Amino acid sequence: MIDSYRQMEIRDGAMAKGLDILITAAEIQKKVEGLAGRIGKDYQGKNLVVVGVLKGSFVFMADLIRQIPLPLACDFLRVASYDQDRSTGIVRMEFDMTQPVAGKDVLLVEDIVDSGRTLTHLLKHLEEKKPASLRVCSLLFKEVGSGVRDKIDYLGFTVPNRYVVGFGLDSEGLYRSLPYVAALR
Repeated sequence: MIDSYRQMEIRDGAMAKGLDILITAAEIQKKVEGLAGRIGKDYQGKNLVVVGVLKGSFVFMADLIRQIPLPLACDFLRVASYDQDRSTGIVRMEFDMTQPVAGKDVLLVEDIVDSGRTLTHLLKHLEEKKPASLRVCSLLFKEVGSGVRDKIDYLGFTVPNRYVVGFGLDSEGLYRSLPYVAALR
């Protein structure tokens, strides 16, 4: 009863904020557990480094690494390709990882992949660092005709071509703390 009441509060709050909930917190947590289990099996006995793309992936990555049943290292890098919720078409590296990954198995964690420009840029950048392997885990994929779906090894959800927020994704710095993924109206 309390959980259903809380879900009503969340839905009512989302409606008041002009949001349409696409993926609930419970659905996300179930998917994260499944992804972590697959990753744990695939990387058993390997030297795993999980690299998060800031800022959007930090919530997803935190939940994911706590569920991966392996020792692992974490690092981050930050790129930007948006200005006031609009894609600039240019990917800027704002800061790079602090640890070397040569000879290690790297899992790049993204919040969302859509046009593929950022992902393509990051894969090229990381391949130059000579990892033993390089795979991609993304919470979300938005099909916009980019043909980059095949570059994602571990995928949470496919979302419609709408501007999405929550669970780390933002709109001008807001909504990152929402426990669900929603679309702006």
